[in-house]
Amino acid sequence: ELHKNWFNGEDGGVRADLSDADLRGADLRRADLRRANLRGADLSGANLRDADLSGADLRDADLSRADLRGADLRGADLSGADLSGADLSGADLRRADLSRADLSGADLSDADLRGADLRRADLRRANLRGADLRRADLRGANLSGANLRDADLSGANLRDADLSGAENLPLQIEDGLIQKIA
Repeated sequence: ELHKNWFNGEDGGVRADLSDADLRGADLRRADLRRANLRGADLSGANLRDADLSGADLRDADLSRADLRGADLRGADLSGADLSGADLSGADLRRADLSRADLSGADLSDADLRGADLRRADLRRANLRGADLRRADLRGANLSGANLRDADLSGANLRDADLSGAENLPLQIEDGLIQKIA
């Protein structure tokens, strides 16, 4: 409640500071954590389904195996975070910073990653089926073995990305930029 008051500019409000908190396995479904400080928090295995984490600071947080289905992570800072094996299907990650994040084996099917920063992210064996990656920055990302069926990579920057063994890649790459195959 105090965080909500802070976010809405009401008297007595305080920004939620959960940096380095141990929230392993916590049930945070539909939680309002907009712009909260969760830097370095352990949220491994937590249920964050449909949570609002837009603008949150999740740098270096452990979200491995977390349930983030349908979560709002627009503009969140997830740089260096561990999201290995996490379920981010249908999540909104527009303009999120996922640089250097570990998304190996994560489910990002139907996720909205438009304009997201995925530089040097580990997306090995990630499921990106139907994901919207338009204008995403994937420079130096590891997409080996990733499922890209029906993913939209229009205008994405894949310079120096590893696409070895990536499945269902219906596009060509010219000068590190995606060109859809007609």
